[in-house]
Amino acid sequence: MSAILEIRGLTKRFGGLAAVNDVSFDVREGGISGLIGPNGAGKTTIFNLVTGVYKVTAGSIAFAGRPIADLEPYKIAAAGITRTFQNIRLFKNLSAFDNVLTACHTGAKYGLAESMLRLPRYWREEKALRAKADELLGIMGLADRRDVTANNLPYGLQRRLEITRALALGPKLLLLDEPAAGMNPDETEQLMRLIGKIRDDFRLSVLVIEHHMDLIMGVCEHIHVLNFGCTLADGSPGDVANDPKVVEAYLGSEEGKKSC
Repeated sequence: MSAILEIRGLTKRFGGLAAVNDVSFDVREGGISGLIGPNGAGKTTIFNLVTGVYKVTAGSIAFAGRPIADLEPYKIAAAGITRTFQNIRLFKNLSAFDNVLTACHTGAKYGLAESMLRLPRYWREEKALRAKADELLGIMGLADRRDVTANNLPYGLQRRLEITRALALGPKLLLLDEPAAGMNPDETEQLMRLIGKIRDDFRLSVLVIEHHMDLIMGVCEHIHVLNFGCTLADGSPGDVANDPKVVEAYLGSEEGKKSC
């Protein structure tokens, strides 16, 4: 299949430090890919480059065949790339429903005047958006927590709610930044199944950053490994797991540090 995301020679420098250095890889359309590496390898920096939070120093990023490296974050989101974060970023004092509804409103088709005057189009759109929010909560197993304040949800369900809110934007590519962080083994197992279900039900592509190797190896079809901002390995889960350079980097050997 074709690639929905193509990264070529991607480099990001902060002063004299290269956080990402000449990295190239693809995310297959309809696939689940992993981006792994030790702490400080440059994984989240790549997410920030793809979503427009950081500007590219060198190289290119193409989404669905279109260059996006110079676009503003809101334009990249509108094009079909959404993400979650290492540290959960929900509207803590809003209900689960209102968190999702807020994201649904980015697709509202009524204008300011129609909203202020409460014209018929406003009410039709609001009804449809509220129905969409409830549908997403149902699909993601959160219907029974609809009216619970986000801050009162268990940690694993807060993660699930953040993913639901990202899905409300209608992405073609979903970026998950350490979605299993802070989860126990049972929650991680549920998350593995959830990621596969999201890919299938929403017909999208997924790129995952994760330190839980069980999750990465269990759900990803292709993995790109970073170390000190450079590509260390790229291939199937089996190939990556058996690559001596990857094993050495995760064990903290000097060889991994010299690889790029």
